[in-house]
This record gives sequence, C-alpha cells and structure tokens, in this order.
Amino acid sequence: MKRYLLIFFAFAGITIGCKEAEKKKEETKEPTQMERVVAIHDEVMPKMGMIGKLMTQLEPKIDSTEAGMKHQKAKKDLQDAHDTMMQWMQGFGDRFDSDEVLYGKELTPEKQRWLDEEEVKVKVMRDKVIGSIENAEALLNTEQNP
Repeated sequence: MKRYLLIFFAFAGITIGCKEAEKKKEETKEPTQMERVVAIHDEVMPKMGMIGKLMTQLEPKIDSTEAGMKHQKAKKDLQDAHDTMMQWMQGFGDRFDSDEVLYGKELTPEKQRWLDEEEVKVKVMRDKVIGSIENAEALLNTEQNP
C-alpha cells in the first residue's frame, strides 16, 4: 500500500511540476507578430481622444500670423495622424479575420506578407500619432508657460 501511495504522489508531483513548467513557459512566451501589431494599435487607440481635444484647443489660435501658422500645422499633423489610424484600422480589418487576429489562426503565405507590411504601417502610424500629440502639447504649453 505504501508503495502505491509513493507511486501516486510521485506521479502527482511530476504532473503538477509539468503543468507548472508549461504554465511558466506560456507566461514567458514571446508574443507573436500578430500580438505585437495589435499591441501597438492598443497602445495608440486611447490617444485618439487626445487628438480631438488638442485640435479643439488649437483651432481658436489659428490665424495668419507666424504663431497662428504653427497652430495650423500642428492641427493638420493631428488630423493626418487621426486619418492614418483610421486608414490603418480599415486596411488591417479588410486583410485579417477575427480568428487570425484574436485566436492565432495560421496565416497563409500571402497573409504573412501582409502582416509584415502591417507591422511597418502600424509603427509609422504610432509614431505619427505620438509625435503629433507631443508637438501640439509642446506648442500649447509654451504659450501657457513662456
């Protein structure tokens, strides 16, 4: 009987140890390319509200003066960043279905090439959004704190 209990506990320990090792492996697993692309989008998407807010703050400061032209450019950069995000989301959604995006469904070679393209595009979009926001905030902050 002791021998069976010993075997049972040894087997249980091995099973639990394997499950823990598998769980740790999953936790430390590198994100897939699709997960990285979606993560960049998810990082930038909450900033869309800030773009609208900054555009509203810039609008009354636009005029024909040099300072007004800087505000016009900052507003245009924000609008371009917003448009880039919307275009990226539309294009990405047209290329990939929810199983590929959410559940890691294997991609065809063509779709893998598309994902490579989308990774480049999403990084450009991120840089446009963040850069335009930083520029507009800096412009507005220098006026408030000369």
